[in-house]
Amino acid sequence: MVNGDRKFRPCIIAALVAALVFALQSGAAAHDIPNDVTVQAFLKPEGQRLHLLIRVPLRACRDVEFPTRGPGYLDLARADTSLRDAATTWISDNVELYEEAARLPDPQVISARVSLESDRSFGSYEEALARVTGPRLSNDTELYWNQGLLDVLFEYPIQSDQSNFSVRPAFSRLGIRVVTVLRFLPPNGTVRAFELEGDPGLVRLDPRWHQAALRFVDAGFSHILDGTDHLLFLFCLVIPFRRFRSLITVVTAFTIAHSMTLIASAYNLGPDALWFPPLIETLIAVSIVYMALENIVGSNVQRRWMIALGFGLVHGFGFSFALRQNLQFAGSHLLTSLLSFNVGVELGQLLVLALLVPLLEVLFRFVVAERIGTIILSALVAHTGWHWMIERWERLRQFGWPAFNAAQIATAMRWLMVILILAAVVWLASLLRRGTTKSKDAVRGNVGRINDAATLDSDCLDRAKASAE
Repeated sequence: MVNGDRKFRPCIIAALVAALVFALQSGAAAHDIPNDVTVQAFLKPEGQRLHLLIRVPLRACRDVEFPTRGPGYLDLARADTSLRDAATTWISDNVELYEEAARLPDPQVISARVSLESDRSFGSYEEALARVTGPRLSNDTELYWNQGLLDVLFEYPIQSDQSNFSVRPAFSRLGIRVVTVLRFLPPNGTVRAFELEGDPGLVRLDPRWHQAALRFVDAGFSHILDGTDHLLFLFCLVIPFRRFRSLITVVTAFTIAHSMTLIASAYNLGPDALWFPPLIETLIAVSIVYMALENIVGSNVQRRWMIALGFGLVHGFGFSFALRQNLQFAGSHLLTSLLSFNVGVELGQLLVLALLVPLLEVLFRFVVAERIGTIILSALVAHTGWHWMIERWERLRQFGWPAFNAAQIATAMRWLMVILILAAVVWLASLLRRGTTKSKDAVRGNVGRINDAATLDSDCLDRAKASAE
């Protein structure tokens, strides 16, 4: 029997290990974090109550024991307590609501319902409210707990529905990637829609102008510091300059140009085709390569402001792609937000220039000769820009040659007129500048000739006096 026990012992151990692994896997599967979670919500102030209607997938409400029956179907007859626990633990505890600057107290759970994944009642506030306050699913519905949707109606006490409200949703615990689709319905009937990823921080649902301005100044400042391609273009643009005074014209031209296309794009005056963003990204890479090569072969820095003006139009569209997602936070202050974003971009540029120009001055004075240093730095930037250009061109080629409709042709014609007008302004400015320079040279020449004549007359007078003596 001893030998028999020894023979069966490995089998028993293997069975125990297999059971343990299975148990661990089953436990891990029960607590798996979902990859993609979409939260749908409505916020509506009415009188002295604020209603929050929200829908989350049940599979995101982990560690809540939902009653089941049969092969694992949700027991809807006994699920009310678990649903309310999930609503408190996974929803209301992760939402902070503010009236003006005061945080609202914990809400009351008015109703909690389970819906099928095919339910589309959250398309509007009225349908969602009818679903949450309506009858439950029948108890014989065969629905696994992790395939349902949790719909909850919360009620917060408020002072007035005319107050300014803010929300801080922190639903990142619900999944690996969480998107919150929030619609705010103030009493004036204007619906404000938001699409928020992860934990976006404090979101002002109807911001005042200065609140929107501060947010967009910060967004513009952060974007220019994070935008490597814009910084490389700016770097190549200013390498030949050593004084801030000589940079004013170049930076001003770049600012005016990208402000024009940024504002135009925000007002939907730019193309909305899928091929347009990769086209702009490719042209931005082209601008970097061009500026770097111009620095290498030698350039006329007097006309650099014209190049900055032209490429600034392209970079403005690039800024608009980053701004588009943030426009939902502008409220009713679109133009203020656009101008504030531009201010943030310019502050970021000024910070970069304040660090870059002295650094280049030290580099070219103590480390390497200016011409050699310019070639080396520009060659490194050109190498990076070239790789970007090839990669973005390959991406652009996937869209094929675009087919234009009448509306797109009209938009293209309008932009062509804008570019022609801008080119005419640049040409006139160049002529005026050239004429001013020639006038100054002529004045200097005349003054020089007058001084020479005066000197000659003085010499003649001195000789005449000497002869007379």
